[in-house]
This record gives sequence, C-alpha cells and structure tokens, in this order.
Amino acid sequence: MIFLIIIGLIISILGLIGCILPVLPGPPLSFIALIVLSIAKAWEPFSPEFLLGMAILAIVVTVLDFVVPLFGAKKYGASKIGMWGSVAGMVIGLIFFPPWGMLIGTFLGALGGEILAGKRNEKALKAGFGVFVGTIFGIGFKIAASGIMLFYYIKEMF
Repeated sequence: MIFLIIIGLIISILGLIGCILPVLPGPPLSFIALIVLSIAKAWEPFSPEFLLGMAILAIVVTVLDFVVPLFGAKKYGASKIGMWGSVAGMVIGLIFFPPWGMLIGTFLGALGGEILAGKRNEKALKAGFGVFVGTIFGIGFKIAASGIMLFYYIKEMF
C-alpha cells in the first residue's frame, strides 16, 4: 500500500512537470496518480463521480492544449513552422535557462519559425506573439488541472 502511494505521488509530480515539458502528458499522468491512490486505498478516497469528473477534466485540458495554441496562431496568422519553432524554443529555453528560458524560448522560437516561413518584421512578430500567447494559455490550463489533481492526491494520501 505505501509503495503504491509513493509511486502515485511520483506519477502526480511527473504530471505537474509534464504540464511544462511537452514530452510528458501532464493531466493524464495526474489522473493516473488518482487511480493509483484509489487502488492503494481500496477505492475509498474518491467517489466514481469524482474520478469521472477528473477524467473529463484531464481529457478536456489535454484537447485544449492542442486547440488553444492553434487558435492563438490562427488569430495572429502564424504558420506551422512558427508553432514548431515555439515548441523547440520552449524546450531549448527550459534546458539552458530554466524557468524563464521557457517563456523567452517559446516566443523566440515562434518568431524564428515565422521568419523561416518567410514572414518579415511586423507580421513575424505578430504571429510569433500569437503562438506564444496560445502556448502559455495551454500550459496554464494544464498546470491548473494537474495542480487540482495533485491537491486532492495529497489531501487523501494520509
């Protein structure tokens, strides 16, 4: 039982980290942690309705993570290269200049991607900003959802 609780806590923390790192599915991991805790405690801490609600939250936020940056990109005329530049810039910034490098890298990567796509000056800056804003909102939604799940995990852990 203690082993599963510790594993679940690690999964939940990885879920929170996954909200920032695009290689880890943050909210789904956070939800899996709630399931692990439920198994460890014989399905007592959370009702089926609560788990269903958290599953829906994880799904909605995961889908929004793809939709919100696309909406920001479309609204400001960004290209696919700008979107990929944003992700690459975020990862590079996070590796070399955490945590602020993630934000700066997201914007600079999007801007660089737009310049590579052939946009110049104001158009590249505007599109890069749109990708940046959409990406930041997507990350914010994921952090909020995973943070809520981590809160309930810790609350019911003991």
